[in-house]
Amino acid sequence: MADLLLALDVKGKEKAVAVAEACAGEIDAIKIGYPLVLSAGLGVVKELAKFGTPIIADFKVADIPNTNSLICEEVFAAGCSGIITHAFCGEDSLSAIVDGAHAHGGEAYVVCEMSHPGALTFLTGANAEKMAGMAKAAGADGIIAPATRPERTAVLREIIGNDMKICSPGVGAQGAQPEDVKKYVDGIIVGRAIYEAEDVKAAAHAYKLRCI
Repeated sequence: MADLLLALDVKGKEKAVAVAEACAGEIDAIKIGYPLVLSAGLGVVKELAKFGTPIIADFKVADIPNTNSLICEEVFAAGCSGIITHAFCGEDSLSAIVDGAHAHGGEAYVVCEMSHPGALTFLTGANAEKMAGMAKAAGADGIIAPATRPERTAVLREIIGNDMKICSPGVGAQGAQPEDVKKYVDGIIVGRAIYEAEDVKAAAHAYKLRCI
């Protein structure tokens, strides 16, 4: 059984709050990114958290260690429970995120391989496998690996073992299905297939059942 994470990639507080309220009780976490935060401000985290769902900041952080630490301070002060970072900036930058998250009682997830076709240019193969090893060495709580390429997610699971989580995007609008990847992962990420549905709550409920 995998958790269901909502990728809330909408713009504006009103829309985001309406979707989060409709999905309450059907999802295990909400992943927010730049479209929402840039349009509504980081204060939207507290509005979303009112429905009792953990909020993960999907900022795919990729900067120097000091900047990464400052980003962590703001993310967790706003009420987020987790943060997503890239690893390609190096071990020191990655450690700054992991240490910053843990200092605030939060979790850090490391992008190893993304779900879109363009990820095959750099974020796959040996590069992805090296970053999975870096995530494990840094003490990260989990990694991001694609539902659109479940065979690659299986490889990354072998590298990190079972003590770390895998959250997997690409289900729904990108064509992957929960059944493709749920045996490998701890969290399945769904965005447009839920928040663009005519009945948001029903869509979330249907995906939740398919994650079991």
